[in-house]
Amino acid sequence: MIETRGLTKRFGPPGRRSAAERLALRDVDLRMPAGACWAVVGPNGAGKSTLLGILLGFLRPTRGEATVDGLPPAEYARLRGAAVLPERVALPDGWTPVATLRATAALDGASAEAPHEALAAWGLAAEAHTPWRALSTGTRQRLLLAQALLPARDLVVLDEPTAGLDPTWRLRLRERLLELRAAGRTVLLASHDLGEVERVADQVLVLEGGRVREVLPAREADAGVWLLRLAAEPGSEGLDARVRAAFPGAEVVSELHYRVSASGPADLSARLAALLAAGAVVGAVQPAEGRLEERVRRALEEERSVDGERPLDGEA
Repeated sequence: MIETRGLTKRFGPPGRRSAAERLALRDVDLRMPAGACWAVVGPNGAGKSTLLGILLGFLRPTRGEATVDGLPPAEYARLRGAAVLPERVALPDGWTPVATLRATAALDGASAEAPHEALAAWGLAAEAHTPWRALSTGTRQRLLLAQALLPARDLVVLDEPTAGLDPTWRLRLRERLLELRAAGRTVLLASHDLGEVERVADQVLVLEGGRVREVLPAREADAGVWLLRLAAEPGSEGLDARVRAAFPGAEVVSELHYRVSASGPADLSARLAALLAAGAVVGAVQPAEGRLEERVRRALEEERSVDGERPLDGEA
């Protein structure tokens, strides 16, 4: 669905080098299949928004190329459109949620009921006629998400979609993204929220200094680490002590939930047997997934130590 080859973007006066020049992307190669959900992560200034801007046809690369379903990005957007949430959006002060969504529906040829369905789905009905400037930060973000996702598009591009959302609406956004994935939409999002990325994405593109540092699976088994859930039974006091006796170094995840380590299946079985003999009741055991935050940090540190930030060809 999305492919780039040698994608490079340089900001500054055209045709000459200057102190004001900034290299936003350098030699980015990627292939993203249709129907996947990928996340772009990295520190501020890594090039995330620049990459999304090129893939949507808003920016032209300095060199290299990008295609969306085999077409130049601007042509794809013109012919097929995309569901887009930019990182920064400001609507005119007097616009209200209902007026905004009615305008979007009219431009898209959606049904007359679509704006009201979107208002209900994103919890905006009570503030449907409130001017944009009077809306809270979280409500504004929900309106922008409602507007972005109102049209049915094969390509969905969201830049920091969880910004300003409370935990309840983060969960609902997560559910909506999973629905889009299940429907075969291609979803690309840029986010600093690695916890949410881990829950919804298939692959994670790690950018730093405009370069691809790594492409990681969003979820990956953490060798030798297991999630253990105990059942609360009569006489189950002192479970923490019993878990730590069987699994030294066990980490409490939440009540009755632990991260534990074992050197292999035989060692795990022996430790579970000791835990059962101590009177604990095991509800479930499953392999733990490596934490995305730690894997992203490790990828960035390893790449820095390997290449020492090599310059582009012709740069000093």
